[in-house]
Amino acid sequence: MNPAVPTWAGVAASAALIALTIAVTWRARLGLARDIALAAVRAALQLAAVGALLLLVFRHTGLAGAIGWLALMVLIAGQVAARRARALPRALPAATAAITIGTAATVGTLLALGVIATEARVVIPVGGMVVSGAMQATALALTRLHDEVRAARPAIEARLSLGLAATDAFAPHQRTVVATALIPALDSTKTVGVISLPGAMTGLILAGVDPLTAIRYQIVVMYMLLAAAALAGITAVRLAERALFDSAHRLRLLASPPGNR
Repeated sequence: MNPAVPTWAGVAASAALIALTIAVTWRARLGLARDIALAAVRAALQLAAVGALLLLVFRHTGLAGAIGWLALMVLIAGQVAARRARALPRALPAATAAITIGTAATVGTLLALGVIATEARVVIPVGGMVVSGAMQATALALTRLHDEVRAARPAIEARLSLGLAATDAFAPHQRTVVATALIPALDSTKTVGVISLPGAMTGLILAGVDPLTAIRYQIVVMYMLLAAAALAGITAVRLAERALFDSAHRLRLLASPPGNR
C-alpha cells in the first residue's frame, strides 16, 4: 500500500472537514449547510461510480473506449457551459462545438506527437483535464459575450449604420471577450509552481515520482490546458457571434440571462 494514498478510513475521517464547514455556515446563519452536505454526498457517490466504470474501461477497452468516454464528457461539458449563457441564440451547439474542437485538437496533437501514451488509463485523465479547461473557457466566453453585447449595443449598431459588416462591427468586443475567457488559464500558467503546486505534479510527487520528472509532466499539462482554453474560447465566440446577427447584419435582441441552477 502506498503510504501517500489515504485509506478508506482516512477518506471517512476527512468528512470531518465537511462537518466543520457545515457547522461554521450554520453558526453564521448563511443557509448553506444543506447545499454543502448534498454537494459532499453527491461528490462521493459520483466519484465512486466513475471509479468503478473507469476500472472496467481500463481493463476491457483500449483507445476506442477512451475516446468514447471523452465524447460523453464533451457532451456533458457543452450542456454545462451553455447553461451559463442560455439567453444567447444557439448557445448549446456553439458551446459543444467549441469544447469538441479544443479537446480534439489538443489531445489529438499530444497523441500524434507521442507525448502521451495511447492507453485508456492515460488518455482519459489527460482528456478530462482538457475538457474541463475548455469548458471553463467556453462558459466564460459565452457569458462575457452576452454581457458585452447588451452593454455595447449602441456602439455596435453605430458601426453597422456606418456600413461595417457584422464581423467588423463586433471585432473590438470580440477581443475583449476572448481575453476575459483566457484570464484563468493565463494566470494559472504564469504562476504555476510559484503560488501552488498543481494537481498533476502534486499527485506524481505524492506517488513517489522524482520532482524533476513530475515537472516535465506538469509543463505538458499547463501547455495543453492553455491551448485547449484558447481554442475553445475563440471558437465559442466565433460561432456565437454568427448567431447574434440576422441575414441583413442586424443585431438581434437578447433577453436578460435567466438564473443559473
